[in-house]
Amino acid sequence: MRGIALLSVLLFATFQLTLSITDGLLDNGNFELSPKATEMNGTIVKGRYAIPKWEISGFVEYIKSGQKQGDMLLVVPEGACAVRLGNEASIKQRVKVSKGQYYSITFCAARTCAQEERLNVSVPPDFGILPIQTLYGSNGWDCYSWAFLAPLNEVDIIVHNPGVEEDPACGPLIDSIALKALVSPKPTSANLIRNPSFETGPFMFNTTTGVLVPPNIEDDHSPLPYWMVESLKAVKYIDSDHFSVPHGKRAVELVAGKESAIAQVVRTIPKKTYVLTFLVGDANNACEGSMVIEAFAGRDTVKVPYQSKGKGGSKPGLLKFVATQSRTRIMFLSTYYSMRTDDFSSLCGPVLDNVRLVSLRKPT
Repeated sequence: MRGIALLSVLLFATFQLTLSITDGLLDNGNFELSPKATEMNGTIVKGRYAIPKWEISGFVEYIKSGQKQGDMLLVVPEGACAVRLGNEASIKQRVKVSKGQYYSITFCAARTCAQEERLNVSVPPDFGILPIQTLYGSNGWDCYSWAFLAPLNEVDIIVHNPGVEEDPACGPLIDSIALKALVSPKPTSANLIRNPSFETGPFMFNTTTGVLVPPNIEDDHSPLPYWMVESLKAVKYIDSDHFSVPHGKRAVELVAGKESAIAQVVRTIPKKTYVLTFLVGDANNACEGSMVIEAFAGRDTVKVPYQSKGKGGSKPGLLKFVATQSRTRIMFLSTYYSMRTDDFSSLCGPVLDNVRLVSLRKPT
C-alpha cells in the first residue's frame, strides 16, 4: 500500500508539471494560485511542488502586492502575486510543444536588491543570460522575451537566478510567464524583407510596458523572426493597443540610442539597384524632441530625422543603393538617446515600422 501511495504521488507530480500550452500564459503563469499555508514559512516557500503547476529549487519567496522589504515596497509586476528568486533559485514547468518549432517566452521581472541582477532563462540545451539592471519602463519593472527551438515534444521552461548576494533573499521578482509559437512569415515577391512590419513576434501582455527583445549575443533565436538585435541593449516590441504604431498592429521602438540596433540579412544581386523604404515615428508615450533613425544597407546609409511631439505620428524614410554582394545587411539604429518627458528615468526612442526592400528594373 505504501508503494502504491508513493507511485500515486509521483504520477500526480508528473501530471502536474507536464502541461499542454497554447499561445498565452503558462498554467498558473501569473502565480495567482498560491501555496498552502502549511507549505509556507512567512514568505518562504518550503515545498518543491508547493506553488501549483511549478517545481521550485532553492530560496524562493511568494510575494503579494503591497509587501515591503524594510522601507522598500516590493513591486509586483502583474496581478496580486509574484515569486522572488533568491541566490541560485529557480522555477520550472514542463510543457508540451511541437519538436522543431520555434517558440518565444515572455515574462515580467522587477529588481529588488542588486544593481547587476540577471536571469538565466533556459529550455535545455538552449539558455540565455538576460541582464535586467537597465530599467526601460516607468513602473519599476519590464517585460522580456526570449526564443528557443523545441528539441523535443516536451520541454522544461526554467527561470533561474544565478546571482549570489550576501542576503540570500535578494533577487528579482518574476511574474506573468507566457509562451507563443513563432510562425515564420512567408516571403513575397513585392518585398525582400521578411516580417517587414514586425507582425510576428513574442506574446504581448495587456500592458503599456511593451516587451523587450534581447540582443542576439544573449539569444541565439530571435523572438522577432528574421530580425536580429545587433547591439548591447534591447529593442522594445510594441502594439497598437497601447502605443501609436505607424502600420499594422506591431512595431519596434529603438530605446537605447546607438546601443539599440536591429538588422536583417537579405539576398541581393551584385550591381543591381535597390530601394529601401520604412516608416519613422513615435509611440505616443511622451517621448518628445529631435530623433534620428540611421538606416544602413551594406556600406550605404541615410539619416532620417523626426521631430517628435510625443503624441504619435510618422514619416517615410528612403535609401537607394547598389548591391555589392549576394547578401546585404539591412540595419537600423537610433542616433540619440531619448527620455520620456513625463518620467526622466524611462528610456524611449523612435519607432520603426513597415520596412520594404524592392529592386529596380531600370535605375533612375
